[in-house]
This record gives sequence, structure tokens and C-alpha cells, in this order.
Amino acid sequence: MNRMDRLYALVEELRAAGQRGRTAGQLAAHFEVSVRTIERDLSAIGQAGVPLATKQGRGGGFTLDRSMSLPPLNFTPREAAAVAVALSRNEHVLFKKDARSALQKIVAAMPDWALAEARSTAAKVRLLVQPVPDPDAEVAETIWRAVRDNRVLRIHYIDVGGVETEREVEPQHVVVGPNGSYLTAWCHLREDDRVFRMDRITAAERTPRLPRPRPVIPEPLVDGHETRLPASAFRPEDSLPNTDIGLSRTTGTVGATRRSGG
Repeated sequence: MNRMDRLYALVEELRAAGQRGRTAGQLAAHFEVSVRTIERDLSAIGQAGVPLATKQGRGGGFTLDRSMSLPPLNFTPREAAAVAVALSRNEHVLFKKDARSALQKIVAAMPDWALAEARSTAAKVRLLVQPVPDPDAEVAETIWRAVRDNRVLRIHYIDVGGVETEREVEPQHVVVGPNGSYLTAWCHLREDDRVFRMDRITAAERTPRLPRPRPVIPEPLVDGHETRLPASAFRPEDSLPNTDIGLSRTTGTVGATRRSGG
């Protein structure tokens, strides 16, 4: 996590904590940095105009002004259990920590009786998941930032035959599937769209090169699978009854639109 992301996350963590606040030590442990780093970050947040307050005495710490705090979100026990099930469905290395933090914020806003019922509901659910190899966390983060920022990557990739190549690629999507996670990208070496298993990418670095203009990036299509779009969850107003909103409406195979990373 870079500093700007951490500053934003600090504000959200203090917002979620409400009037209980957080000590510098708690924040340092949560963000896996030193107490001195947290104190510098809190100073920067205060200088930026965020109304921080300190609680003195035993158990004291940092809080946000009440005007910056959200009221309880009023999740029902079933809603909270549904979120817990969804977040537990896939613990991808890119989102594992953020998913845990999101659930903690929901838990912190729930009254005790509702939390107890949510835990009881979740205890009756079992998920069958297939263990898959995780990509290297640092490599995965570099890939994610390149996808997000639309930047060209230089990667070292080991194909299914064990042959390692170095190539420049223009990242398009991170694809999280039941058998692992993948990067879809335009490959300069093959001059075509390719799919790369992320756990086979041994190194990745951004380059100053800009990607080629492409008006439309094709959606990844895999035979026998539906492509679900998480972004649709942020637009519930677009949902209609009895539709498959969020799913691709066409079928095809990887071979038809994307080739593997060879």
C-alpha cells in the first residue's frame, strides 16, 4: 500500500472506529507500519483539514470529529451473513486484506444481538472451494496497479511447457476464476491478446511506454463459464427483475478471443 492509499484508509479506519477511536499502536499494527510512520500520516491528515481529535488517558487514541462519522449502516443479520459468505468465497491475494477490513467495519457498526444472529446464520453455511496457487503478492500488486492505471508492463512469464520469456504487455483485466487468477493483456511479443496465469508471472515492472489506443477492450470469455462483472454491484439501480444482470450475454471460448500466454 502506498502512502496516499494509506492516508485514505486511515481516515476510513478512524471513521469506522467512531468515538472509540484507535491508538497509534493499533493503527500501526493494522497497516503493518511503524508507530512513527502512523504519527507522520496522522499529522499529514490533520494538516489537510481532516478534523482529528485525541482522547487522553487509559485507552485514549485518535478519533474523527462526529460530523465526519457515518451513522450505523443498519445491516440486517442476513445481509451481514451474505456479505461474509461473498467475501469468503474467494480470498484473492489482491483483495484479502481489504475484504477483511470491510467486514470488520460492518461488524463494528452492528448491535450485539444482530451480530450474534449473523454469526449464527453464517455458522450454518459451508463453502466448497478448490485450493489454487496464489501469485506472488508483490507481483500481483504491480500487475493490479498497471491494470488500474492503464500502463505497460514488462513481465517474466513461465508457460505451461516451463519455458520462460520476457515480454511487454498492455494489461486489460484481472480475471479471478475457480482454477486461479489470470491477467488478460495485449502481448507485444505475440502481437495478439493473451491470457497469463498470474502465479506463472515471476517478475513484473512498469515501463514508461504508453499503451496503444484501443477503443474497445474485449471481455474475457471462457467456455463453460459465465463472466460476472463486480462493477455491476455498484449500480443496483440498473438491476431489473428476472434478468442475469452482471453476466456476459455471449458465450465463447478463450481460443476464440484470447490465447493462453504462450
